[in-house]
Amino acid sequence: MNDIVTVTLNPAVDLSTAVDRVVDTHKLRCEAAQRDPGGGGINVARVLHRLGSECIALFAAGGATGRTLGGLLDRENLRTRCIDIEGETRENFSVMETSTRREYRFVLPGPTLAPAEWNECLRSVSGHVGSARFLVLSGSLPPGVPPDAYAQLARAATAARPDIRVAVDASGPTLAAALDGGYIDIVKPSLNELRELTALPLNGVDEQIGAARKLIEERKARMVALTLGDKGSVLATHDETWLMPALETEVRSAIGAGDSFLAGLIWALDHGALACEALAYATAAAAATMKQTGTRLCDARDVARAYAKGDRPVPVQVSTRSCNTHSELTPSKQ
Repeated sequence: MNDIVTVTLNPAVDLSTAVDRVVDTHKLRCEAAQRDPGGGGINVARVLHRLGSECIALFAAGGATGRTLGGLLDRENLRTRCIDIEGETRENFSVMETSTRREYRFVLPGPTLAPAEWNECLRSVSGHVGSARFLVLSGSLPPGVPPDAYAQLARAATAARPDIRVAVDASGPTLAAALDGGYIDIVKPSLNELRELTALPLNGVDEQIGAARKLIEERKARMVALTLGDKGSVLATHDETWLMPALETEVRSAIGAGDSFLAGLIWALDHGALACEALAYATAAAAATMKQTGTRLCDARDVARAYAKGDRPVPVQVSTRSCNTHSELTPSKQ
């Protein structure tokens, strides 16, 4: 049984390393590379699996890098369904400059999907959502896939299972098309992604909250989880808006923090948490991931500790409730 299905159309093998200083022209003698599975939906599934969810990661992959990706996922005992493609799955590369703690990320476009391969992705999603409560569509689109791919996948999933909740984490035209489709329950934009979507500067928290609430009012999504980096996050629903400060933590890498945030949010909602509790748990998952190097993502025990010690969200605007509750949200896998 699949409680949660994630979709990654443009996965990657993520390589991460470190060097004292990044300079041009010269050879840079780096530390040994770390390899991890990558791509938005895959990262969400990795975290959900560690928290104990019954989930399956659907992804399109091919070539030697695709086989490497499959092997890395097998090591994590994650349930997967690979849609085979002719193109070579991409590699992404990140470098931590240890002298400044700046992180440099190099992201490739990915292989072109043929029309038949894209159609197989559509069929695969429809065939795997039969018992699922959530569908997560996350990450960039590869060349050859239509810009409204997530809208099409959401429509196909809801046709197969009308009560499924669809979550989207995307950017640019992909995000806009998904929201215009009318099938999205949860959307998780970053501040920059929301600025691009609205064409507004959104400089103050009131403007940011207003833009998030407008998506609710226009019925483009039922829940908006807006991440604000070191300023925290906002969660808006029809009846409530919550503001959550970022948790203080040692930051070794920010890669995958947004994916972990979304995974923590969905895991908590799937376990009956209130919106404010789910926001706190999502924040804890993101903070736990930032303690890790490269794209290792969070450990379930670190998430539980961060949630137990973390602040609670505060109500703003239309919300009338307080979030003094601290439910026992304990992952089944430790």
